[in-house]
This record gives sequence, structure tokens and C-alpha cells, in this order.
Amino acid sequence: MFDIAFSELVIIALVALIVVGPARLPKVARTAGHLWGRVQRYAQNVKHDVMNDMAMEDARKMREEFQRQMDEVGHQLEEDGRTLQQQLLQAQYKKPPAESAPENPPK
Repeated sequence: MFDIAFSELVIIALVALIVVGPARLPKVARTAGHLWGRVQRYAQNVKHDVMNDMAMEDARKMREEFQRQMDEVGHQLEEDGRTLQQQLLQAQYKKPPAESAPENPPK
């Protein structure tokens, strides 16, 4: 996350030793470690929440796209059904009656 070299850490430790003093340095270092851990956990939680939100948004978009496609298929099926029904009705009324048509024509 931060690009801190070993030499920079040594300088920070020396400054902390001079400013805080040798007696309180372990307690300050421990507190700093706990605070750093909290910051990392908080950052991880935020990252996790953002990823979850992105996944939920992607899922919502996929669901909407699927629903749109299903609506298109439904409309197409309805249209095809109406067309088929019209063709059947036209064929029924254009066909000669079944009684006058010979069932087995001569060979």
C-alpha cells in the first residue's frame, strides 16, 4: 500500500524513540499496530462492500436483459401463434368439404 523502504522505517523508529522515549515506545508501537490493523480491516470491508455492490449491479443488469429477451420471445410466440391461427382458418375455409373429396383416389 505504502512504499516505505527499510531505511525509512529505521529513521521513523529513531525519531519515535527520541520523541516518545524508551519507556513508552513499546506501548505506542502496540497501539499503532492495533490502529493499523483496524485501518486495514476497515479498508478490506469497504473493498468487500464495493465488490458486492458491483456484483449486485451486474446481476440486476443480467436479470433485466434476460427479462427483456424473454419478453421479446413471448411477443414473437404470440405473433407466430396468431399467424398460425390465421393460416389454419384460411386453409379451413378454402378447402373443399371433406364429404365431397374422395378419400382414396384411383391409381
